[in-house]
Amino acid sequence: MEDKNKLGTEPIGRLILKLSLPTVAAQLVNMLYNIVDRMYVGHIPDTGSLALAGIGVAFPITLLISAFAMLAGMGAPRAAYAMGAGDYTKAQKYLGNSAAMLIALSVILSAVFYISKTQIPSMFGASANTLPFANEYLSIYLIGTIFVQLTLGLNMFITNQGFSATSMGTVCIGAVANIILDPILIYGLGMGVRGAALATIISQGVSCLWVMRFLTGKRSLIRLTAASMKPDADIIKSIALLGVSPFVMQATECLIQLTFNTGMIKYGNDMYVAIMSVLFSVMQIIWMPLGGFAQGVQPITSYNYGAGNMPRVKRAFRLQFIISLAFSFVFVGLVELFPGLFLGMFSNDVGLINTGRGALRLFMAGMVVMGAQSACQQTFLALGEAKISIFLACLRKLILLLPLALILPIVTGRGVWGLFMAEPVSDAIAATVTSVMFYFRSKKILR
Repeated sequence: MEDKNKLGTEPIGRLILKLSLPTVAAQLVNMLYNIVDRMYVGHIPDTGSLALAGIGVAFPITLLISAFAMLAGMGAPRAAYAMGAGDYTKAQKYLGNSAAMLIALSVILSAVFYISKTQIPSMFGASANTLPFANEYLSIYLIGTIFVQLTLGLNMFITNQGFSATSMGTVCIGAVANIILDPILIYGLGMGVRGAALATIISQGVSCLWVMRFLTGKRSLIRLTAASMKPDADIIKSIALLGVSPFVMQATECLIQLTFNTGMIKYGNDMYVAIMSVLFSVMQIIWMPLGGFAQGVQPITSYNYGAGNMPRVKRAFRLQFIISLAFSFVFVGLVELFPGLFLGMFSNDVGLINTGRGALRLFMAGMVVMGAQSACQQTFLALGEAKISIFLACLRKLILLLPLALILPIVTGRGVWGLFMAEPVSDAIAATVTSVMFYFRSKKILR
């Protein structure tokens, strides 16, 4: 078994390169997966800007659904830790219980959101003009909740076994299908927003079949079986404890977008809601590659920490920190230099692009240090430091960004521009605090 898994033996630099390139590529493709709907919808003739705003209003709900997938999927680093300690039976239980949690959550979430698919978008900033578009999207998207849950949650178990290329295939298959289906359904069949939603759930269904086939097949070091899905209270508690941090990170993103969308309606209009949809999309272009790189490094960190090999853990973190920070610096620089290029990807509305230039530059300024935030926080997760990860997840969004988004528009008297300002201020503070905490905490846990 050890011959099959080189996480504890290969040189760190080569191993990070081998594992992270596929996961970064997967996240780049996944980035297209997540934003291509908005790209196509934003260019629908006549109603593109309103449709884009409608998608923006529905987006927090899709984020919340994926947050629950992250919660249950955190059995993956636990499984990697168990494999590093040589306990493959326990690792398999983590896989089975995560799958059972994902299926149960899918049923509950589908029912709850479908019943309230009119009320919730209204709470999230939908106006009379954008609510029909949000409803059309959600009515179809919610049918495929189980595909989203299983794909996002279980694909992490493939990555954490060291099969990065296979996990990349999960994303690539779905993304390619989505990119092909979107123009056919949106424009060719004239389905508009409903076509975007249908393309998404069909693509997620294809990805889900890919994941299930691998995890039940012979190549997987731990297999998904009916026996492994038998609920184990201790296993579920362990998964949930570690999963709270990424769940909070994703769920608070939903709350933040609710605050921003309602604020844009309060201080602005539907055009500003559409601009926010673009800004959050551009933010994903930096967050998703950073997340992909962290996924590539995570199994190395978890496995070697479980095996007690602290020098390898430290070397892996140093490389992750340097590369992540360099990436965020370069990307934000491109956004600051060419904001119109990024805005034009999502809309051909001249008014939206002209207004959005300054908004995008201000909104993204603090992301220049997000490489440090990602490296430290994701390493805390890989080391099983659940409580610290929960705090850091709450710090950036709940403790800093949410209050600032409510206060700055009033204190500065600048309305929507006060909202845009909240993001860079919270990013800079959160990255600083996270880096300092990691510096001192790592000295203790990595002795």
